[in-house]
Amino acid sequence: MRKLAIAALAFLLFLHCPTANALSGTPPVSGQPVIFFDPPSERWLAGHRGVDFQSKEGASVKAVASGEITFAGQVGGKYVVTVTHGELRTTYEPVKPSVKKGDTVLIGQEIGKLQSGGHCEGCLHLGLKKGDEYLDPMQLFSSEAVRLLPTGTMEKVKALVKERSGAAIPGLFAMPTDGTFGSPFGMRLHPIFNEWRMHSGQDISAPCGTAIRAALGGTVQSVSYDDASGNLLIIDHGAVGGKRMRTMYLHAQGYIVKAGDKVLQGQVVGKVGATGWSTGCHLHFSVTLNGNHVDPMGYLKG
Repeated sequence: MRKLAIAALAFLLFLHCPTANALSGTPPVSGQPVIFFDPPSERWLAGHRGVDFQSKEGASVKAVASGEITFAGQVGGKYVVTVTHGELRTTYEPVKPSVKKGDTVLIGQEIGKLQSGGHCEGCLHLGLKKGDEYLDPMQLFSSEAVRLLPTGTMEKVKALVKERSGAAIPGLFAMPTDGTFGSPFGMRLHPIFNEWRMHSGQDISAPCGTAIRAALGGTVQSVSYDDASGNLLIIDHGAVGGKRMRTMYLHAQGYIVKAGDKVLQGQVVGKVGATGWSTGCHLHFSVTLNGNHVDPMGYLKG
């Protein structure tokens, strides 16, 4: 995340930003912003397309402005709520919704509870879009809503940058399936929703029914299903390089392992499918370090 430290340092002063398209709002949680809007120079590159607010799991999340709920569900295994305000829309994640699509909400009304799995521990990610363009959500708030960051924030931000960068170990993983590499980790134009979104893993194209193998030995954390991920397997590999590592396998026809099973590297755990939000047979393969998604290719290629 380029310019992250600079943005955080700049926020140590009071900021006054014009409202976005005359829409003014209220912060979604009581916590302070800790990671700021940092769009990439090119729309397909990695960057930070929103603002992260420090809070805590279970905290009440409120609509920053009045509008209509146009999405309330899971995307890639993470709960997301979208509120549309005319030509603008705000997104909140990871938030387990207490509202449903079609509901009308007022400014400051609760839309759900903050879940774990954000960009940092106990963080809410707020995004703002106009069509396909990402805007800085801080434009929504008046200067009265802005406060000085607490002591030690710069150190936390630097630690988060280091955490997100990871420390790849080339060749650590066995290939999770026999196929060809498709959509990579990073921003992409979503093939179903035709929106630029973060792609949290590496797609591997393979015929349906092709064996899926554990990329590394570990313990099966969960086997589940949701509308976005389809059949989802998560394997916990314990501490790797000083960080808690998990791998995730999405869109399978099904799995032959269950939670609690011990698996070996290369062991067959399921079959490639096209379940969930998928346009064809493939495996979506993801890796997290301490809960943060990192690029799997740093571990796949020796």
